Amino acid sequence: MDSSVDSFDPAKALDLGHIRDQLIRLEDTITFHLIERAQFPLNKSIYEPGAVQIRDAPAVASVLTWPLSMLAGKRSKQYSFMDWYLSQQEALQSRIRRFESPDENPFFPEAVQKPILKPLNYPDVLHPNDVVVNDRIKEYYVNTLLPQVCADFGRDDRGETQENYGSSATCDIAVLQALSRRIHFGKFVAESKFRSEKERFTALILAEDREGLGEAIVNKKVEQMILQRMRRKVETFGQEVSADGAATAVPTANKLNAEAVVELYEKFVIPVTKDVEVEYLMQRLSTPPPTPWYAALRKSNASETLLWGLTVGGSALAVAAVALRWLPRK
Repeated sequence: MDSSVDSFDPAKALDLGHIRDQLIRLEDTITFHLIERAQFPLNKSIYEPGAVQIRDAPAVASVLTWPLSMLAGKRSKQYSFMDWYLSQQEALQSRIRRFESPDENPFFPEAVQKPILKPLNYPDVLHPNDVVVNDRIKEYYVNTLLPQVCADFGRDDRGETQENYGSSATCDIAVLQALSRRIHFGKFVAESKFRSEKERFTALILAEDREGLGEAIVNKKVEQMILQRMRRKVETFGQEVSADGAATAVPTANKLNAEAVVELYEKFVIPVTKDVEVEYLMQRLSTPPPTPWYAALRKSNASETLLWGLTVGGSALAVAAVALRWLPRK
């Protein structure tokens, strides 16, 4: 977030050593959050839309805007419990400018609101782009990773009154956001390499040679180091340690499945990061550049005032219409 991209030094933001340090720290973050998630069962219901009833009174903003949504023909989306929680978190986090940072991409851009804090002056180091793979991240996490790492208590999901749905989803959000940052950091890697070998990458981009771009940015030796480091981190952080500081004989897999985490990086994080880098580079020479997800947030005060007036007026008319239905008739 705010500390990961130097808001005053563009060169540092694209320094490969600095980027590597950020990615290594994210390895720690992902590992610790997965250890927390692994203590709970899968709780599959929280990922299925409609499986958990969301008893949520409409917020003030929703009450004000629903008439316009109805006029526009929009219907409220049915979320899973985890998606609802994640969208609510992102709405709140956007208010403290989380998604102003160029290394952050929301899973629910429609939930993002304007910050209450003044903006930080992030350097314009990335070319405007619309490369976001959060849907792929969430799909792999829920359907492939979680079944491999979650605790198995030998029973089925007992329902929301007996399972830790809230705690499970809280851990999920922490892991998902860390994975998203890790994978989308590939844009900084791609930009750094583009600037260091501009002629080479320009030729590959103009030729639409995605395979050539992939070969130009891949470092197999570094990838193997990452996999070895992740295995050691999971095995180390997952140990049970006695009072004297010595590791006990308890298998590390009791806290987290090291094989599943290594597979996460080998079969998903590394190749998807490569996809992000390649697609970012394919947009690097675009003129005009693609419209990024956050463009819709750049509204003028005049348009916001008009929207507010329309929503308030529409709400008033809707309330009046409902009230008239209950007036006594002669």
